[in-house]
Amino acid sequence: MFLDIDGTLLELADDPDAVRADGATRALLGDLARRLDGRLSMVSGRSLEQIDRILGPIAQALPVTGSHGLEYRWNGVWARPERLPVLEDVARDFNTLARTWHGCLVEEKSFGVAFHWRLAPEAQQPAQALAVHLAQAHALKIQHGKDLVELRMPGGDKGQAVRRMMARPGMAGTQPVFFGDDLTDEAGFAAARALGGHGVLVGPRALDGSSTAATLSLPSPAAVRAFLRDFADGSQPA
Repeated sequence: MFLDIDGTLLELADDPDAVRADGATRALLGDLARRLDGRLSMVSGRSLEQIDRILGPIAQALPVTGSHGLEYRWNGVWARPERLPVLEDVARDFNTLARTWHGCLVEEKSFGVAFHWRLAPEAQQPAQALAVHLAQAHALKIQHGKDLVELRMPGGDKGQAVRRMMARPGMAGTQPVFFGDDLTDEAGFAAARALGGHGVLVGPRALDGSSTAATLSLPSPAAVRAFLRDFADGSQPA
């Protein structure tokens, strides 16, 4: 089982730094890991450091992939590339634009920089145009998401993360199920399906007719947690 965090396991927040799992959600993850005999993995666009802050100590007990597949941790062993210095220039240019509108946020990650316009929708077009320019100038990858655009180092995606984990002993030969909510999760859905499993699309995109590689859906993060609690307690079949 592969779980995205923002918008999937947990509700989105206007301030990305404010997202935290409560005690019940942390306990749920521990129970899921036991039910699945360790075959539970978190896959997020957040950095590993951010995931640790959001999930707390339980994150150290799980296989975790961050930064859209660019970094991961398994049994305490980290693997990650070197951060490109040019991301500092991207952060500067994004911050300059963000000061134009009240409510814009710039989120600096280990291997990317995201521009959030959730509270200032009028910033969407200028932010996307700047992202295209900077991506071309610095050979970075554009990642679109809910009310945000992110520039990140190339070389990874959530599908790669699924394939990497599914090659590990204990996961190889099992059926992957990937839960996600956003365009960034489509590669994870596709990889899960290619390996004989399923993608579960969470939230409004499941209802608006958007094209997706997911084969199943749930309406909200609350519904995800309820489903996973039933599964962890044995009410849903393995």
